[in-house]
Amino acid sequence: MTMTLVSAWVFGVLTTVTILFQFALAFGAPWGEFTLGGRHRGVLPGAWRFVPVGSAAVLAAFMAVVFTRAGLFFPEWVEASRTLIWLVVGYCALGCIANTATRSPRERLIWLPVVAVLLITSLIVAFSDSDV
Repeated sequence: MTMTLVSAWVFGVLTTVTILFQFALAFGAPWGEFTLGGRHRGVLPGAWRFVPVGSAAVLAAFMAVVFTRAGLFFPEWVEASRTLIWLVVGYCALGCIANTATRSPRERLIWLPVVAVLLITSLIVAFSDSDV
């Protein structure tokens, strides 16, 4: 298995776990201090529960881009994935900055390493010559 494929699958696994976390938050898991800068302890209040749903949708789209760029899915989107992969890389880079700057030590402890791996794996896929 090539480095591109390994990177895409690692990205996919971590993204899937993150999406599951986001849905758990949306459905009332008491993990508010692990997201949104830790400003909400326990269950996210009311309208704040829509934020994780939006995040999950963005992450699912990013996973589709990474898998497409790696040649795993949606061959008709390969051309678009050459550009879209850089949105994924940029988002992950911004995520590293945000998770470094968060005032929530628990959020930083959990999500900075995850987002750093997502950044590295998306960069590997972005720089690959895979267009299968």
